Amino acid sequence: MKYPPPRPPTATPRTPPPTRAFVALGSNLGDSRTILAKAMRRLQELSVHPLLRSSLWETRPVDCPPGSPAFVNAVAGLVPRPEVTPDSLLARLQALEREFGRQPKSRLNEARPLDLDLIAFGHRTWATPTLELPHPRAHQRRFVLQPLAEIAPDLVLPGQSRTVRQLLHDLGPGEVVRCLGPFPG
Repeated sequence: MKYPPPRPPTATPRTPPPTRAFVALGSNLGDSRTILAKAMRRLQELSVHPLLRSSLWETRPVDCPPGSPAFVNAVAGLVPRPEVTPDSLLARLQALEREFGRQPKSRLNEARPLDLDLIAFGHRTWATPTLELPHPRAHQRRFVLQPLAEIAPDLVLPGQSRTVRQLLHDLGPGEVVRCLGPFPG
C-alpha cells in the first residue's frame, strides 16, 4: 500500500492582538476612591475583555489652581469594540465624566469629581480639534506613568522610542505620588 506524500506544515494564521486603549482616571473632589471604583466598573462596560487596572495613587495637583486638593489617580487598559474610534471613545468618556457630576470648566484644571483622559488607542496617532493621541503630555507625567507602568510597563507610546517603564525611570524629581493600594472590591 502506497501512502500519499506528507503535506508540508500549514501556517496557523495568527490573530493580531486586540487594540487596547489606555485611560487615565483622576478625581480630587468628593469621595475620590469610591468615584474611581465606580468609574472603573463603568469602563468595563466599554471593553470586550477584562480591564487592566492599576492601583490607586495619590498625587499632588499639577498645574492646578492654588489650594487644589490632592488627586487620586489610576489607569485602565480596555479593549474597545471593533467599531469604536478614538473620537467615539472620547465622547463616551466625556459622557461618563458628566454622569459623575463634572461641570463645564470655569477655570483651567479646577477640582473635579472625575477626569478621564484617553492616553493611547493602540498604536494609532490621532489629531482632531478635540483629541490628540497619544496624549501630548502623558510621557512627562508621573501621575500617568506610575499607574500605567503597573499594567503596561513595556508599552511604547506612539511617537516615543522608550517604554513606559523607561520613561518613568527617566523622570526627574518633582511630582510626588503615593500608592494607596488596589481598587476596592
